Amino acid sequence: MTKEKQQILVAFKKAKSLTEKIINMTEDGRYCVDIMQQNLAVIGLLKSAHQQLMANHLNSCVVNALSSKNENTKKKIVEEILKVNKLASK
Repeated sequence: MTKEKQQILVAFKKAKSLTEKIINMTEDGRYCVDIMQQNLAVIGLLKSAHQQLMANHLNSCVVNALSSKNENTKKKIVEEILKVNKLASK
């Protein structure tokens, strides 16, 4: 596993752990602002992981697809990026 993928995995595992903490905090009736702060931390971790995944994808899969002579492959990879970008901006 590459260093980049290890960093992404660490971010996902931290987000998972914090999410479990948020669930417990909510079940315990903890103060709303404390829960929101933890929630924002999870969102930050997931956004960071998403950006790292996108960078890896652009630097590997997209570069390879765009250097291909197959126009369908190029079109498909561009459509995929646009779709993910649209989902991320919602």
